[in-house]
Amino acid sequence: MVDQPETIATERLVLRAPRLDDAARLAELANDFDVARMTTEIPHPYSLGDADDFLRRMETRDRARQAVFAIEHPKDGFVGVLGFHPKQPAVPEVGYWIGRPYWGQGYATEAAKAALDWAGGGWGRRLVVSGHFADNPASGRVLEKAGFLYTGVVQPRHSKARGEDAATRMMVWLA
Repeated sequence: MVDQPETIATERLVLRAPRLDDAARLAELANDFDVARMTTEIPHPYSLGDADDFLRRMETRDRARQAVFAIEHPKDGFVGVLGFHPKQPAVPEVGYWIGRPYWGQGYATEAAKAALDWAGGGWGRRLVVSGHFADNPASGRVLEKAGFLYTGVVQPRHSKARGEDAATRMMVWLA
C-alpha cells in the first residue's frame, strides 16, 4: 500500500494534496449554500478560518487511512475537493464537492474516476462506499458514472449547512 501520490493527472484536471495557500479559494467556493448543503461536513456560512482549519487538519491526517485531493483546473486553479475518509474499519468513504461555476462539466466524474483508479491500484482498496443526498440526483449520476452501484440502503446523514438530517442513498464501488 502506497501513500497518496503527489499528483494524479486527468485529461482536464490535476488532483493534488491540498495546500494552505488554497484557503482563500476554498472559502470562496465552499461558502455557497448550494454547495455546502449537499455535503455532510461543510457548514454555512464557511469562512476563511474554516478553510484554514480544514487544511491544517488535512496536513496531520492518518495518510494510511485517509487521502484528500484538491481538484485543480489548469486555468482556474482550485475548484473543489475529493477525499477518502475512514467511516468503517478498512473501508473508506469517498466524498467530493465542486464549486458552482464548474458544475455540469463532468469534472466531478473525471476526478472521481481517477481517484478510484488510484484507490483500487496503488492504495490497494477493493471496496469504497459513498452516498448522496436523495435531493441531489446529479451527485448520484457522478457516482454511477464512476462505477458505484446502489445498495438499496437509504439512511439519514446530517448536513451541517442544512442543520438537519437528509435522506442519503448509499452506494458501493468494488475494484
